[in-house]
Amino acid sequence: MRTTAHLPATAVMPGGAIAEVSATTDVNRIEAPITWKAYFMCAFAAFGGIYFGYDSGYINGVKGMAYFIHQQTGKPYLGPDPSDEEKAAFALEAWRDSLITSILSAGTFFGAIIAGDLADFIGRRLTIIAGCAVFMIGVILQTASAGLGLLVAGRLVAGFGVGFVSAIIILYMSECSPKKIRGAVVSGYQFAITIGLLLAACVDYATQNRMDTGSYRIPIAIQMLWALFLGLGIAFLPDSPRYFVKRGKLDKAANSLSRLRGQPVSSDFVQNELAEIVANHEYELQVVPQGSYWSSWANCFKGGLSKPSSNLRRTILGTSMQMMQQWTGVNFIFYFGTTFFNQLGTINNPFLISLITTLVNVCSTPISFWTIERFGRRPLLIWGALGMLICEFLVAIMGTVDGDNPATVRAMIAFICIYIFFFASTWGPGAWVVIGEIFPLPIRSRGVGLSTSSNWLWNCIITVITPYLVNEDKAYLQAKVFFLWGALCTACFVYAYLLVPETKGLSLEQVDKMLEETTPRNSSKWVPHTTFAAELGMTEKGTLAPGIVEDVERKGSVV
Repeated sequence: MRTTAHLPATAVMPGGAIAEVSATTDVNRIEAPITWKAYFMCAFAAFGGIYFGYDSGYINGVKGMAYFIHQQTGKPYLGPDPSDEEKAAFALEAWRDSLITSILSAGTFFGAIIAGDLADFIGRRLTIIAGCAVFMIGVILQTASAGLGLLVAGRLVAGFGVGFVSAIIILYMSECSPKKIRGAVVSGYQFAITIGLLLAACVDYATQNRMDTGSYRIPIAIQMLWALFLGLGIAFLPDSPRYFVKRGKLDKAANSLSRLRGQPVSSDFVQNELAEIVANHEYELQVVPQGSYWSSWANCFKGGLSKPSSNLRRTILGTSMQMMQQWTGVNFIFYFGTTFFNQLGTINNPFLISLITTLVNVCSTPISFWTIERFGRRPLLIWGALGMLICEFLVAIMGTVDGDNPATVRAMIAFICIYIFFFASTWGPGAWVVIGEIFPLPIRSRGVGLSTSSNWLWNCIITVITPYLVNEDKAYLQAKVFFLWGALCTACFVYAYLLVPETKGLSLEQVDKMLEETTPRNSSKWVPHTTFAAELGMTEKGTLAPGIVEDVERKGSVV
């Protein structure tokens, strides 16, 4: 039976407080139908992935440029017909390579954690704009650099900006997107990352042979365009309605929902969705009461490990999900691919091979727009991990047994491309989608921030240790390094099967209920059966109980 009030408008008291919000018991009426306007507004935020991807990708090519190597190390340029030994020696030292690559990840680690706080203090939208500004300062420092010190400082500062944006863009899109397309919209963020990687590879390819500072300054300076476009564009979009609910500003939440859904504030759809967000927030505050600033951080780690819906379990799931995404080893190709392909010895143009692998990444990611909503998050992560581990072990075996054979090397490159296809269409977008969906509103910004910082922490760890695994003067594993990535992808396969829940087609509030009532392996069978508004209390005329609205407005807080 459907219970929905048809009010002419939200009842708003003087000062902006809302007195009445119409609610529903129908689980199918808690969100408005999707409009193209709503799709575009949510999808635009995905543009943030371009400068994340570009900044991650340009350094791979720059580190292989002759002018940059000469400038940083003082090594003489290679002659017209260098030997394999001379080619291998003309490269950045392992410590310098590691520092230049990993320092960005160090900045993003701290930036993502700080962003979790800022997003609750000043809002999701302003945090993204602040991230763009910080990033541009870092880019200016890098562009002006002529030595190691300023380049590293610039990458560290830019890392803080990337940390802000990479965490809060996911939060913003997850909170604003309609549930039926949320997975596709957030997958668009991963697609934008791949576009950024491709653009970086193209620019590096175009400037690689320049014998002046333009060889590396041009790829660096172009990044400012992406940050400027995102920062200016998102300034015209509404902030997250769930942020306003958390702050107790329900009138602003209603206006935000109205813009995002393309419906008037008085629409039943806007009213019912607002009522469900408010009721869910009130429920979560009853489960884990508010406290001080430090206790709000402690709330991320409350509850038992055996309970899938506990905050501790969700925080571990989010942080380990991002750790596993890095464990797939895909950034080995995008950060160190040029160096690795050089080591194979039978490839004339490693820059071109890196460009091809990046192009595979770009073309494969859009597949997830459909599959993540058709088949769900959980199957994609399970089967994606299986596909990756098979490819990685095959590359490792072929390279170890017959790595000097040009035909074998071509087969290795083919399987590396297939491996990238599996990543780009499954774990690439899937990990970002899941972390944006699993946290309750009181800890969501900090949970997503912690999860994103985990991604960057492991990104940093991998970029620090990889040169020592593959450089000629160190372990020099060559293709054997893929045994490591294959073993880690095996862990990803087991992890996805045992611990990842299915969140397809559910609102963020329904995900909370699903985690309480089922286990990850049975989660795909769960269907919504009631609304939070109905559980917490509705009046006879179909509005949310006044006490709930008043309590959420009174408790509105940044912590």
